[in-house]
Amino acid sequence: MTKVQELAEFAVRARWEDLSPAAQDALKIRVLDALGCALGAIGAPAVVAVRDHVEELGGNPYCTLIGGGRTAPDRAALYNAFLVRYLDFNDSYLAPGETCHPSDALGGLLAVAEHAGVSGADLLAGLAVSYQVQCRLSDEAPVRAKGFDHTVQLAYAVAAGAARCLGLSAEQAANAIAIAGTSLNALRVTRTGALSNWKGLAAPWAVAGAVQAALLARHGITGPSEVFEGNKGFEDLAGRFAIEWADLERVTRTIVKRYNAEIHSQSAIELLLELAPPAADVERIDLEVFDVAYHIIGGGEEGDKTVVRTKEEADHSLQYMLAVALLDGQVLPAQYRPERIVAADVQSLLRRVHVTPADDLSAAFPESHACRLRITLRDGRVIEGAKRDYFGFHTRPATWDSAAAKLASLAGDDMAELVDALSVLDRIPVRDLTTILEKGRAS
Repeated sequence: MTKVQELAEFAVRARWEDLSPAAQDALKIRVLDALGCALGAIGAPAVVAVRDHVEELGGNPYCTLIGGGRTAPDRAALYNAFLVRYLDFNDSYLAPGETCHPSDALGGLLAVAEHAGVSGADLLAGLAVSYQVQCRLSDEAPVRAKGFDHTVQLAYAVAAGAARCLGLSAEQAANAIAIAGTSLNALRVTRTGALSNWKGLAAPWAVAGAVQAALLARHGITGPSEVFEGNKGFEDLAGRFAIEWADLERVTRTIVKRYNAEIHSQSAIELLLELAPPAADVERIDLEVFDVAYHIIGGGEEGDKTVVRTKEEADHSLQYMLAVALLDGQVLPAQYRPERIVAADVQSLLRRVHVTPADDLSAAFPESHACRLRITLRDGRVIEGAKRDYFGFHTRPATWDSAAAKLASLAGDDMAELVDALSVLDRIPVRDLTTILEKGRAS
């Protein structure tokens, strides 16, 4: 068999019962976390623009839009995935050469699972497949250094998970994965330099495309069977790799954000808030981090992070995130309001935040999420600290209760019906969940 056929066989035979109890618990926590992010994003200007786009195009009302309304599966996938992704508050996975957000898949798989009328257990099995595929491809076939985005691996992952949710045959699943993998290869410029709305939309676009690929394959459309190993295939970009598709446990190595900030900032923000001198007393902040954090959000190879004008630039700037954390005592969606971003206090302080990479911290990544912080006060005193992880990292994992609290902070306290449904998602139809999500609410 070709590699895509091996992957397809793995995807279609996956069952919820194949996950260990720890992996089952971890996956449900991440669904709860992701849907909190989605509900918290309702009403954001870019989200409203995408909703207007979906409504303008119309579509057979097969699938629920979170917050109300119905449309075609690919359009529901685009909108709901954007809700999950917009705040940049959903989960992550750290590999040596790639960082990705596996719950990006949820909006697409929720749409196809509702369209197919399957059980919550089937949705969860498809989502577990998607997590496994994206994480393992990130481990073995990273593409960031070649100038491509992590949504490249997401396309394969969503197509595989959608094939499972739709009940496709192994042959159809292989075609779905091949179509998605061949057609959805995004450039890393999405996340470098002056950032645009596309930073948050690149993943939803890949999700919607992968859903389309699965639906086309269900109708008999074929894709290149040597998408990985063939002439000019994926391995010509990523290098040769071998993956044994044997389990669904990688979800237990994914990590959840405590703060509404890019994933590589989490330990630094937690440490700063623990040290927490009065912002007015601070002359300078020096942060040492692992090289991935430095290059992506600290001013390294992906561009200057002291020029911050938009939400997209703010949540990818260590300088901004540390400055606003110290000033406001938290980093949540309110810290990305336009008027907060341009305020004189945060703009002044962020220019006194200096980020450098450290070889020892880089060598420990991704097994640790380490940083060192030195705060120099105006009177000459120095406050110092260090961390190797944060609450939400796999060494100090998020809990069901912490995810429920995050949901309440983003969407309001009256979410007991949703939390209860998610706790038994493996025992209810997907449409029971989407009926609740259609009501929607956000703070």
